[in-house]
Amino acid sequence: MIPTHTTRPASARPAPARAGRPWPMLAVLLAGQFMGLLDLYIVNVAIPRIGADLEASGAALQLVVGGYIIAYATLLITGARLGELYGRRRMYVIGVAAFTAGSLLCGLAPDIGTLIAFRFVQGAAAAVMVPQIMSVIQTRFTGRARATALSAYASVLSAGSVAGLTLGGVLTGADLAGTGWRPVFLVNVPAGVLLTVAVPRLVPPDAPSGPRGARGLDLRGLALALPATLLIVLPLVLGREAGWPVWAYVSIAAGVVLAAVFVVAQRRTAARGGDPLLNLDVLRATGMPSGLATLIAVMVAYGGFLFTFAMHLQSGLGESPMPAGLTFLPMATAFGLASFYWRRLPGRIHRLLPASGLVLCALGTAGLAVSATGGPMMWAALVVYGAGLGISISLLNHALVNVPPARAADASGLLTTAMQFGQLTGVAVFGTVFLSLADPPRPEAMGTTAWWLSIVTALGVVAAVTLARAARPRPA
Repeated sequence: MIPTHTTRPASARPAPARAGRPWPMLAVLLAGQFMGLLDLYIVNVAIPRIGADLEASGAALQLVVGGYIIAYATLLITGARLGELYGRRRMYVIGVAAFTAGSLLCGLAPDIGTLIAFRFVQGAAAAVMVPQIMSVIQTRFTGRARATALSAYASVLSAGSVAGLTLGGVLTGADLAGTGWRPVFLVNVPAGVLLTVAVPRLVPPDAPSGPRGARGLDLRGLALALPATLLIVLPLVLGREAGWPVWAYVSIAAGVVLAAVFVVAQRRTAARGGDPLLNLDVLRATGMPSGLATLIAVMVAYGGFLFTFAMHLQSGLGESPMPAGLTFLPMATAFGLASFYWRRLPGRIHRLLPASGLVLCALGTAGLAVSATGGPMMWAALVVYGAGLGISISLLNHALVNVPPARAADASGLLTTAMQFGQLTGVAVFGTVFLSLADPPRPEAMGTTAWWLSIVTALGVVAAVTLARAARPRPA
């Protein structure tokens, strides 16, 4: 997750916290980031058990994963604006409390419809909680302390995927007191309660911008973005099982039209001097279009991989949840290490890393296509894919390098939104491809799906090469 915040004049920012307990404050902030990130990944391994226990269809299981991402992606920038309007600490506490309540209700859900509904609640709460974290770090830490805090933040981002994929399998496989998959949600409850109590004690209050900042909340943009997303995504998820009826195509077409209206409305809001949900003028910055295209390719393939491979391990290969979760560990570890240590490579080759990372991702998914039934080659393919994914994340730096400081928050918001919608698209599209091939379940379905994942990733290499050219140092 890329941090999303809007830059305000220095006079509007609270003074950095030089006294008190800055490191306990950082700990409770990063705990919330970890909790939100964990829930993005932890459910993937539990999906087959959820389907069996709640007698859910494949489309419903896609919505269990996708519902969280839809709400999170659509409301993320609005969450950042709410922090400015009403106070970042206040909104962080509200987000944590709502996320905890949503987790409890997910863990107690009696049926699949209830679970999907509360996954939307979780995603919306995460969209309120997560943007405040980077904003508080930016305003409360200075100098070396800020560098340390940002390094810790990066470590949490890397660790979240590793912990989520592994913990999902461990908790589901342990079947604690006969609860099956429910602990993957309930694990958030005690942590969330502790955070709700600790944050007011450890995080200093900040001054909200108040009613005069109300123009920063683009309700019209939000009212267009959410239905456009649902109109496009829901038919992709539900269409296969419904036999692709006419309404599915009509819904997708209506969603595309509404998305176009959203773009026009955002440009008009910006032209009037307003504060749109997404300021698309930032796309004029050199490197942003190619960076955005590269990121979308990475996240479409990644979202599709997580959903389909977790299903494949359990429904296709017959593994139990715990071994399935541990199967992700080498890939997730390689991803975490590569995303953290790529900065230590010589600076002159940094601009080449996104393309190199995508080549590794394409090779990894191609290797998975021919070894999906298991064995050493499958493990090697997973490590190669994870390392390529971690290196590819460097593209965020290169996409932002030519963005003017005044547009940094807009660029960050656009990349964040693209990241989440890319992952959502991967779940919807590749989930549908895999489920079509795996009915009834058979190992070969993953092989075919992995070839398509490799093709999408290879297409991203083209955009990454363009990004490398845009990031080339210019002569003085």
